Amino acid sequence: MSLREVFCQDRAIGILQRGLAAGRPAHAYIFAGPDGVGKYKTAHQWARLLLCANPQIDQGAEGPFADSCGSCESCTLMETGSHPDYAHVYKELLEYTKEGRGKKTPVDLAIDVIREFLIDQVATRPTLSKRKVYVVSEAQKLNANSQNALLKVLEEPPSYCTIILLCTRLEQLLPTIKSRCQIVRFGPVEARRIVDQLTAGGLGSREAVFFARLAQGSLGLACQWARLERDGVGLYGMKKNLVASLADLQLAGVPGIVDRIQEAAKGIAVGWGNLDKATSKSDLTRRAQRTLIQILICALYDVAIHHVAADRPLVNADQAPQIAALAGRLGPEQAIEGVREGYEMLRWLDDNANERLILERLLFRLSRSAIMAAQS
Repeated sequence: MSLREVFCQDRAIGILQRGLAAGRPAHAYIFAGPDGVGKYKTAHQWARLLLCANPQIDQGAEGPFADSCGSCESCTLMETGSHPDYAHVYKELLEYTKEGRGKKTPVDLAIDVIREFLIDQVATRPTLSKRKVYVVSEAQKLNANSQNALLKVLEEPPSYCTIILLCTRLEQLLPTIKSRCQIVRFGPVEARRIVDQLTAGGLGSREAVFFARLAQGSLGLACQWARLERDGVGLYGMKKNLVASLADLQLAGVPGIVDRIQEAAKGIAVGWGNLDKATSKSDLTRRAQRTLIQILICALYDVAIHHVAADRPLVNADQAPQIAALAGRLGPEQAIEGVREGYEMLRWLDDNANERLILERLLFRLSRSAIMAAQS
């Protein structure tokens, strides 16, 4: 893969290219945007270009475009994942720190990881290329100690060092961190482009349309869901059962629905574990729970659309009768309030709250709202 092949992020790559063409590439970047829109792929290819011994520059209508040559020793080592001047820093590396062996991977990106895999390595000069590049995943999970330790490097970085922070929640970073980095924003991918990618990979059109709309512009997440579906996890069937359960939601049935959601999350997490060996089991479980909560949110969003913009396509267009039934029990204000609470649940899940309690809270409120609507 090359920088040109990064999908639908021309604006972000254009910012990087203009800085390089002007001879002023930043010493530190924050790639900000949702999960699955190409931040890591862009960071990896940008690092490959910065480390390349023979970069190629094409003169186009919009100016010069630089890319790695793909054939020098540096590019070959990047391809095999063994470049001595490149490091991918992520929180699961805690297992390989001096004091971390056997410890459970925490929610935060621990200071030990940042210290041993970045700060302690920065002082040594490159061994093969002219630069060293560090890519830090999930920078929004850097705790206060980790950010303060990293800040010292960002204040006085070696001239040969480039640090790229990948971040989904920019507000989680200290202002002093943000002020010392060039922020490059990544936008969502068009749903139509996602559908094309999923169907080209062998997914059925109905499933592809649903996953593309559910992903809200995250191509990477949609592709992961599609892979789970092809591997027999049955995520699409789970969502159909969940939406059908919502259409007939009763107070007494809430605990049973929560049980089914938690059981489904376990199955999704196991499937994800087969695709992603590096991520901790607790994070995979949270990722699966996020997926099911997003399905709940989208069903409530569809109810609001049914009430106020019936001409717009539904996320769950394949279950329009069930959405209509739910809309008969929830008004637009109640649906929108449910969407708001759903997003609040996602934030709580990121903060490691008890997922059963937050699911029950949302479903009990929805069932009570449906009862009140029926009585009125």
